[in-house]
Amino acid sequence: MTEILSEPNPAELERQILDYVYHPNYVPQKPKGIHRGLKLPPDLYPAIRKAIKRLVQKGQLAYASNHLVIPPEQATGDPKLTRGTFRQAAAGFGFVRPVPTGTLGAVDDIFVPAHATGSAMEGDLVEVRIKRSRRGGTEGTVVRVIERARRQFPGTFDIVNGQPVVWLDGVTVGSPVTVGDVRGLPVEKGDKVVIEMVRFPDGTSPGEGVILEVLGSSKNPAVDTLAVMRQYGLEDEFPEEVIDEARQQADAFEEGRIPEGREDLTNVPTLTIDPVDARDFDDAISLRKNEHGHWELMVHIADVGHFVRRGTALDEEAKRRATSVYLPDRVIPMLPEVISNHLASLQPNKVRLTKTVLIEMTESGMVLHHRVFNSAIHNDKRLTYEQVDQYLENPQAWKRRLTRPIWTLLGDMHTLAMTLRKNRREAGSLELFLPEIKIELDKSGKVKGAKIVEYTESHQIIEEFMLAANRAVATWLDDLEIPFLRRVHPPPDSHKLKKLTDFVRNLGIDCGNLEDRYEIQRVIDQVRGKPTEYAVNYAILKSLSKAVYQPDMEIHFALNFKHYCHFTSPIRRYPDLQVHRTVDRILHDEHPYGDPIPVLATLGHHCSDQEQKAEAAEREITKIKLLHFMNKKIGETMPAVITGVVPDGLFVRGTKIPAEGFVPIDSLPTDRYRFTRQGHVIEGFRAGNRFRLGDELTVAIEKVDLGRRTLLLRIIANHTAQREAGTSPSRERKAKPSRKKGTSKLRAKHAAVKKPAPTTGTRSPSREKKKSAAAGKSSSKQPARKKASPGKAVRKKSPRRKRSTE
Repeated sequence: MTEILSEPNPAELERQILDYVYHPNYVPQKPKGIHRGLKLPPDLYPAIRKAIKRLVQKGQLAYASNHLVIPPEQATGDPKLTRGTFRQAAAGFGFVRPVPTGTLGAVDDIFVPAHATGSAMEGDLVEVRIKRSRRGGTEGTVVRVIERARRQFPGTFDIVNGQPVVWLDGVTVGSPVTVGDVRGLPVEKGDKVVIEMVRFPDGTSPGEGVILEVLGSSKNPAVDTLAVMRQYGLEDEFPEEVIDEARQQADAFEEGRIPEGREDLTNVPTLTIDPVDARDFDDAISLRKNEHGHWELMVHIADVGHFVRRGTALDEEAKRRATSVYLPDRVIPMLPEVISNHLASLQPNKVRLTKTVLIEMTESGMVLHHRVFNSAIHNDKRLTYEQVDQYLENPQAWKRRLTRPIWTLLGDMHTLAMTLRKNRREAGSLELFLPEIKIELDKSGKVKGAKIVEYTESHQIIEEFMLAANRAVATWLDDLEIPFLRRVHPPPDSHKLKKLTDFVRNLGIDCGNLEDRYEIQRVIDQVRGKPTEYAVNYAILKSLSKAVYQPDMEIHFALNFKHYCHFTSPIRRYPDLQVHRTVDRILHDEHPYGDPIPVLATLGHHCSDQEQKAEAAEREITKIKLLHFMNKKIGETMPAVITGVVPDGLFVRGTKIPAEGFVPIDSLPTDRYRFTRQGHVIEGFRAGNRFRLGDELTVAIEKVDLGRRTLLLRIIANHTAQREAGTSPSRERKAKPSRKKGTSKLRAKHAAVKKPAPTTGTRSPSREKKKSAAAGKSSSKQPARKKASPGKAVRKKSPRRKRSTE
């Protein structure tokens, strides 16, 4: 979405104009047309004209006849340039995703051959020149890197030919980076280090860097976490000034005293439901019937703003971090623990300061009234999700374990939550099923197992009440016409939804037009519990936009809510704290109630970026921890399912151990294989040599590459094909690959796509945390290999069985 600016920001305005003009679908037009295309306010047109003139003077744009605005190279007759984000595959080639801007929406990624990537690395903003490919279609050449995604990289120290070098972690660079003279540094071969890149590798010469930090031995399980923290700029320690302020707040806090102006709810039965290992409790629930027989739901949220005052060192540090980061072996909190785990946390059997959202509803869940106010509560009972699930299975067995008010409260909460959930689904909310992986560590920090977190009714109870509170606060603020920081989820691009429709139909799933949200949910329900469930849900997630923070009114597409914000987790999310402060100004009648739109817009961008960075770090360390675990199981077998099919081979995900790896096509049984995009199949001539999305397999763990962060698997048995052969013996034997020629567009494009797993929309078992992607999947880390292509079978000389040396 284009950012709406109420005050011109020259640098931001120039960036938007360049993104627009360099878009593949741009047609030369006058400044007035660019202003309309960017969908900016009318009063910004003069600023648009001035910005274009500045860009022309800098040589970044040019004027054609009739004052049309064009890229400068177009004025000299050179092929057009396009801007976008670079994504690299393991074989060296990559793809550039153009920046969607204004009225110019998303387009297909641009394929960039390995020899044309220049010095571009994963995530860089680049300019590419598009030309016709020799194989048909188009391809791009990286002309220059506009902006580096990062300059600091973790890696492994080594000595090659007597020279000190570093092999970068998770980066598809064929050669190590030289680091000059390291004499005097306490670094040994195999140590994990962090380098600052001085010169990036460009395919013709290796990169150069300087070692900034020696993290320690790669055998230490804590070092992997440190490496990822350095990679994403995550700081564990707080500045001393921030710690001092937190301690001052602790000294001033009087346990049990209720400040004036707060409603005393300490006698109202109240409970919390959280994960068993939770330490920061930021929400509690009360529920009762009033004299009219209506529900009165009270969602109590920790009043963090009481302890973190605007403009203090505490506030500035929280704003900079913007979110807590949840890694398998540690939490990097947004606030010091004296506040996050003590003063603000709604601990059991203690009086705590809160902001309460009271929502009056009918039996059917229709909202009649809502109110937001400052309060004080007493947390009567701290329950875990597992305990609540046990209660729901057999409520009578819990009568002796709970006081009568809490026992009754739990039953009422379940009744109302399931009503709200039914209403929300009927109103068009989407509910994706993407698993969250829980890494299990031993006392030394080493991985001893991994499991998928079950999303049960106990999680759904809390989810529904948090959604209701967030929605009520946003509706109230909109009714008052006060600007605030919203949580929005822009509608998906129609082009992506059309491709999603084709994908689902090619799997043999009956579906209508997936531009209809109800049809999307019908498909989700249709594949639930089936082998194709993960692949379909992931494809839907990739087709949707990302949820972001912004002040501009826009729907939350996944939830189908017009009014929505984040209010319920101020201990771990800065946007929630920002909304709390807006609420406080209203309650205390302090003008202006809301912050200026440009301030909120800037804050929204920052918080969205920090959220995405935290999710990427969580996925990365989860992947690394899983790879360490799999490295101990080389040669062992496990049940799995095919989650992706590309010309190079198969993406496979374990069903008991939630790790995702890759099966290269050259490890399949000897045959001539053909990749068919329609149906997502790699198929040979021989019976049983057919591998489709959703097939159930037994695979062997072949190789783990911790440097490139990849997992290679080998198929032992295809149980789906065996079952089909048993019911229809001639089916596999009769299968013949089509002789029809395919198009050259079916390169191993999807091998470069990484698979994140955050959802947009409803709250996850870990309190709206985005779901982590399965570890070990990294199509972008596989070595170059021959691939099956449409219309042409590939004969394998022999099956290459890779033998582990580890």
